[in-house]
Amino acid sequence: MRSFARALRQVRAPSGVHRGVLSHTGLGKDGQVLILGNSVADCSRNASHGRETGRCLNQSTVLSRALSTPATNDSGVSTYAGGAGPLSEYERRIASGELVDGDDFQVDTIQELQRLYRELAELEESCQLDRYTASKKSQRSRWLWSRLIPQSSYSPVKGLYLYGGVGTGKTMLMDLFFDQLPSNWRKKRIHFHDFMLNVHSRLQMHKGVSDPLEVVAGEISDESILLCVDEFMVTDVADALILNRLFRHLFSEGIVLVSTSNRAPDQLYEGGLQRDLFLPFIETLKAMEWIYLFKFPFGLQLERCVVHAIGSSTDYRKIGSAEKGFYFIGKGHPGFLKQKFQHLIGHDKPGQQVVEVVMGRKLQVPFGANGCAYFPFEELCDRPLGAADYFGLFKNFHTLALDGVPRFGIHNRTAAYRFVTLVDVMYENKARLLCTAEASPVELFESIVTVADAQKISPRTSSRSQKKDDVDLCVDNELGFAKDRTISRLTEMNSREYLEQHEARLQEKASGEAHLNGVVVEA
Repeated sequence: MRSFARALRQVRAPSGVHRGVLSHTGLGKDGQVLILGNSVADCSRNASHGRETGRCLNQSTVLSRALSTPATNDSGVSTYAGGAGPLSEYERRIASGELVDGDDFQVDTIQELQRLYRELAELEESCQLDRYTASKKSQRSRWLWSRLIPQSSYSPVKGLYLYGGVGTGKTMLMDLFFDQLPSNWRKKRIHFHDFMLNVHSRLQMHKGVSDPLEVVAGEISDESILLCVDEFMVTDVADALILNRLFRHLFSEGIVLVSTSNRAPDQLYEGGLQRDLFLPFIETLKAMEWIYLFKFPFGLQLERCVVHAIGSSTDYRKIGSAEKGFYFIGKGHPGFLKQKFQHLIGHDKPGQQVVEVVMGRKLQVPFGANGCAYFPFEELCDRPLGAADYFGLFKNFHTLALDGVPRFGIHNRTAAYRFVTLVDVMYENKARLLCTAEASPVELFESIVTVADAQKISPRTSSRSQKKDDVDLCVDNELGFAKDRTISRLTEMNSREYLEQHEARLQEKASGEAHLNGVVVEA
């Protein structure tokens, strides 16, 4: 109770706050500090609004830290030993030449990630991040916190939703952040496609339960309280209809979400079927609720995620040696790709193989050998296949030879969607692509346009329609935005750097297997 009384005295006299725990560099351009990772939206509607906001911020921050901050040394710095965080690693990579210096947009983003890293470290117990321990001290803090803020089980730390153009470094920065986190934390990094496949698989297992989404959310939060989701995008109506309830349950379980996307939250699933039923999810993502501390006559508005835009227009995937690699353009070369495929697999004889995917499904591979799979485009993208099949494929194969990629338009829009998903899954798995195509990546998608682009071409052109003088023009917002990402990734996947890294991973894996076999033989 003495520490509690001391916290109350600090609330009444917060003038020394910035000299202690709260003076961190790089966390805010205005020097303001975030309360438990949540911004103060409003403290008063009168003329003293600015002073009141600062007062509420300082008081509540001191109080929350007194209740749940890990031990600090004499300098007021946390003794948390998890490393210096993503900002230091980012600076190290610039100094070593691994990253290009001078991108202010990336610097702003890494500072947001550093803010999140620091708050997670300081509130590790309150967030219950450690997968191995749940100390009595933590339980007492959670009990007291629940009394101070009734009917709120949300995380005291707000997450981060990063969005911006293709190739601007969103995934790289999120992975850099994730890799700096302690290994004992309940954390998970996953691609959005894979995440939703996992959710649907769990829902199948819990059929008949009154609220299976609540059960699934409980399972996910038990495994990972910090969830990093890459390439957040919604193109499937089944996903759109469950996301709101799913994330309401996840946030109520204390999940902290970090995600990347090409789209701002308000643009997610734009133009999609039954989008009105999806809109509540956007509000859930940015959700705010009013709470009261000690029944004080002011409220605090809590955000679930900070929405942060990376405004850079630089596509780093197109910088460097973006050579042709294994991307071959042209028609009328039957057997050409098979020759290249045979060269890669060496003396192995290719044959038909079967790949297991989620929920008991199987995928037939026409030709496969030595980690390489061969498909005509039609068999992989003109059939009713999806992300589950592609993830299953690349769990077994590191290289894909894809023959006959066509130009995309209104006539094969569904195949274009599948091709976009295929490239996403390949990129996520760092797979290698050999392909023959009718045109360059940019030219493949030149007939795919967004509504805004279509209106520039013809003001009367509407969504998912076609222009009279261009019968193959496909107006599709989701596909129009996704094509830039696919073009960018195809460019990088055929660069010398990407192919060299792929080869190095194969050699490292082969060396590891040889070493393991040697140990087994000696034993």
